[in-house]
Amino acid sequence: MGIISGKTSLVGLLGQPVHHSLSPVMQNAALAAMDLDWCYMALPCKTDELETVLSALRSINCLGLNITIPHKQDVAKVCKELSPLAKRLGAVNTLTPHADGGWTGTNTDVAGFLAPLQECNLEWHGLSAVVLGCGGSARAVVAGLQDLKLAQIIVVGRKPDALKRFLDDLKPTPSSSSAHDQGLLQGILQQDPALVEQLTKADLVINTTPVGMAAINSKNSEPIELIPLGQEIWQNLKPSTTLYDLIYTPRPTNWLSWGAQHGCRCIDGLEMLVQQGAASLRLWSGKNDVPIEEMRKAALRHLAT
Repeated sequence: MGIISGKTSLVGLLGQPVHHSLSPVMQNAALAAMDLDWCYMALPCKTDELETVLSALRSINCLGLNITIPHKQDVAKVCKELSPLAKRLGAVNTLTPHADGGWTGTNTDVAGFLAPLQECNLEWHGLSAVVLGCGGSARAVVAGLQDLKLAQIIVVGRKPDALKRFLDDLKPTPSSSSAHDQGLLQGILQQDPALVEQLTKADLVINTTPVGMAAINSKNSEPIELIPLGQEIWQNLKPSTTLYDLIYTPRPTNWLSWGAQHGCRCIDGLEMLVQQGAASLRLWSGKNDVPIEEMRKAALRHLAT
């Protein structure tokens, strides 16, 4: 990134927390390679301040925003316009300025999520997947999995009401191209004993929750790294299972480290981050030649420090 001047334009990331995010590192590397006088910043934002912050950023001509936890669903409600995909998911991860003021919301998480799976050279058709969590990121994950034509998708939630809303929103409609998959999307509560059997049978398990993300214990200032659902539940996982953690800090997470030790194929969230970020940058800049390799290298250099 060059010198910030009075002509430098702003793009950024809204969420809480955002201090751990690699998006500024990789996006600013891409902006420099594209010779754009823009600066990408991570901007912490509380939920009750979301509308105010969005309005203020639009008024100062911010050129685009990424949205992360916990705002992906709330921000969809305040957009002036939604892309068809964002409307279907009820979740937004990318904002572009609307010509009449306010923001247009879209979702590049689906394409970003699918990229590493498509590079695995595996035939996903007819296999089974378990998705941990039913928040905004899980909506994009399930939409991507539906495109892969899996035999079964099980979504694990903590709260019955939230899980029901999620399943109702993501069930294919009779007129949709995937209407024949109506019965394949199912839910289960994480305290249900039957979850153990579902995880044992799964070919693919995706963690969309923040459990396992590097955090700071306020009492002793030491990092906390947890395993989703606790370690015991994973003991009977078959070695052929693919574990996909959307978290990329730490890299690897404890969950993926455990999986690798037990012979599982492991994917972290770094490539998803790079691919969805590149798609966002295409939308903001109107340029198709986004330097994905530069973004990937910048993220990896930062993680190595």
